[in-house]
Amino acid sequence: MPQILSGRLIAGTEAYAIVVARFNDLVTQRLLDGALDTLRRHGVAEESITVAWVPGSFEIPLAAEALAKTHKFGAVICLGAVIQGQTTHHEYINHQVAAGIMRLNHEYGIPVSFGVLTCQTMEQALDRAGGKAGNKGHEAALAAIEMVQLLATITPGQV
Repeated sequence: MPQILSGRLIAGTEAYAIVVARFNDLVTQRLLDGALDTLRRHGVAEESITVAWVPGSFEIPLAAEALAKTHKFGAVICLGAVIQGQTTHHEYINHQVAAGIMRLNHEYGIPVSFGVLTCQTMEQALDRAGGKAGNKGHEAALAAIEMVQLLATITPGQV
């Protein structure tokens, strides 16, 4: 029988940071509300949650890195919304934000979850921020909780 490792969806005593982009705040506020509700429902104490607002999605990785460097948080949740619009600037933003967040996972060894919407229209973004397609802020918070709990079960030399 294989050894199975999995994370629980009940938070421990870890603190969580959320980095949220102010640009497209009609969408990102809903993502933040979903993430906060999820953290609270899964047992994270209010005083264990820190929210950092940044101007836009491009600034998310820098703020997430500054928070990860403090070693005060079990995970950092990144929330933003990049909507295509008339130019191709969204492609440059999306790729860099995703790469920056992925790098932080590896560099700091803590979950840095990706809750940055990359949509073609505002309607699609709203659908993914609490509309008919769920709330990606909720999903990013759930992923953070599960990964924190999973990593806590992995002890070097015992797996």
